[in-house]
Amino acid sequence: MAQPPVLCIGSALWDIIASASAPMQQGGDIAGHIRRQLGGVALNVAVALVRQGQPAALLSAIGNGPEGDALIEALEREGVDCRFVYRSDDPTDSYLAIENPDGDVFGAIADCASLELAGERIFAPLLDGRLGSPGVPWPYRVVVDGNLPADLMQSLASRIEFSDCQMNIVPASPGKADRLRKALSGGAVTLYVNLGEAEILCEAPLKDSETAAKALLALGAARAIVTNGAKTACFSDGALSVALTPPITAAHSTTGAGDVFMAAHIAAGGDDVSPTARLQIAIDASARHISRKLS
Repeated sequence: MAQPPVLCIGSALWDIIASASAPMQQGGDIAGHIRRQLGGVALNVAVALVRQGQPAALLSAIGNGPEGDALIEALEREGVDCRFVYRSDDPTDSYLAIENPDGDVFGAIADCASLELAGERIFAPLLDGRLGSPGVPWPYRVVVDGNLPADLMQSLASRIEFSDCQMNIVPASPGKADRLRKALSGGAVTLYVNLGEAEILCEAPLKDSETAAKALLALGAARAIVTNGAKTACFSDGALSVALTPPITAAHSTTGAGDVFMAAHIAAGGDDVSPTARLQIAIDASARHISRKLS
């Protein structure tokens, strides 16, 4: 049997990233470099998975216009299965960010209006038999990002199509982290967050990634993986906790680093790979991403 794809459900869009030549200040107008690249959490995870040899299929909303056609073509060149993407009459979504010279994001705006408007139509292939069998839960891995409409995120724990899968959830941004709280009630979710997102979910300050992972397990996650920039990252499932510190890395761009981390951690899964090794693989993949030379 062919290896089943990981279903990556959520945002797929174009990133417009401006790399500033000097630290930005509010109201600043300085020189820099602007680039367009594939973006969106679900898309980024799908691309990273395929690059690591793990098939991935995308469930998202992408516009019918030229921008959407170009996005689909680029994804298909990467090897991502786009057959189940909902093609919308609305414009293709986009993300705009300004990065400081050290690669950190100064500010960003995510326009996921088409994804929000698509709503339930994103899940249609899981219900009508195009993916699996009608009425039968998807039994393999699923990645869901927090850009989905809030009502869909809140329904994940009770939806029959996800009742037998290996569910992995990521907030997408701190501003959307609170959408995840109800989704954790299903009790079988692996949660990927940074420390700031964990604090929003737990509605409390948390001193480090290890404290945050334990708090997220108490909130209902089965497994929690918490990153904290250049500081210690932690994996915990209640029975075992692993904490590792990322290497010192010269960062050029941090956009998408969390998505690469998540994909590497998922792709490294297997009975022969220890939790420590999986976390190290994910940390190393993220470090390579932020230190890569930008075109």
